[in-house]
Amino acid sequence: MPFAPALTYAFEIRAELAPSLHIGHGDGEVTEFTPITGGSVTGPLLRGEVLAGGGDWSSTRGRVCRLEARYLVRAEDGAVVDIVNRGYYHEGSDCPDQDDDGLQVSRAGVYYRTSPVFRTDAPAHRWLAETVFVGLARSEREDEVSIRVYALR
Repeated sequence: MPFAPALTYAFEIRAELAPSLHIGHGDGEVTEFTPITGGSVTGPLLRGEVLAGGGDWSSTRGRVCRLEARYLVRAEDGAVVDIVNRGYYHEGSDCPDQDDDGLQVSRAGVYYRTSPVFRTDAPAHRWLAETVFVGLARSEREDEVSIRVYALR
């Protein structure tokens, strides 16, 4: 039997968003910036708040949107964690509905996945900078995005 990596639920990031700013059009591409104005982090392995001031740069070409967000989280103990979260969004894929403990974390036909990378020198949170993560993102409201973050073990 082939080996399959295991994912462990770590936490959920809920980022509050301001309206997107149009940056420009390239050759068949639309680029926008969406400011992050705050939010929360809740879960068994990390709790805290998303700080205002970050944002998400998106480039859409055809039906595929490439995302790159950068923002800060202040953990409950006061430590600050830098996050760079890259991913893709597109509809029309063969992704199924996915649930985690009764919460729908992805919708059928929507591929909205991220790969967050964390930086911090806080000893209690150093594990974030030494672990690979996968995010399942969803947007239930226009002014918020939720990312269910799983540690790859």
